Amino acid sequence: MNISNSIVKSGTTTLGMVVNGATVMATDARVTAGYFVTNTVGRKLYKIDDSIAMTIAGTVADAQNVIDILKYHIHLYRIEKRKPISVYSVATLASNLFVYNRYFPLQVETLIGGYDASGPDLYMVDLFGSLSHEKVSSTGSGSPVALGVLEDGYKDSMSVEDGIKLAAQAITSAMRRDIATGNDFNIAVIDKSGYRELTRQEKESLIKK
Repeated sequence: MNISNSIVKSGTTTLGMVVNGATVMATDARVTAGYFVTNTVGRKLYKIDDSIAMTIAGTVADAQNVIDILKYHIHLYRIEKRKPISVYSVATLASNLFVYNRYFPLQVETLIGGYDASGPDLYMVDLFGSLSHEKVSSTGSGSPVALGVLEDGYKDSMSVEDGIKLAAQAITSAMRRDIATGNDFNIAVIDKSGYRELTRQEKESLIKK
């Protein structure tokens, strides 16, 4: 598990974990500029391929640029190779992109997770291109709170349902304790069937529980 101090101060809480048969990823929805809340429904969880997703923490414009570049190369790979790209390949591509821009760093830290031929997988890439293979990880200003919940409850053999519950608990705990995290959250499950986000009704049910 890693936390990058350069991104911690910028707001946001994102997390990901590998569970039995799937990767679970979650983010909050509050977008801030210093102490000002600029958006309460910001998207920080993106589907970038049929079975791969990424979270973003940092500068929105830089993050959107990274997302567009990754989507382009993923699509090109599928056309040329006639098969889906692996999670590791996407994470490596992101790492190379950050390393290439290291003298003028892209102010983004990302989790890249999904499901491929080798099963569920998760990587963290920081703004300097450091790539780490993770079972569970969190980024952003609320990550210390989220990691406390995750480290207490995470087991790599846990079911998808339990992983979703733990992700909701971790992200809502950060929403209560971190001023730059809040308003709403999104949770996605990526398994052999592809990418699926929880509905509003499913999220409300989790909160009640």
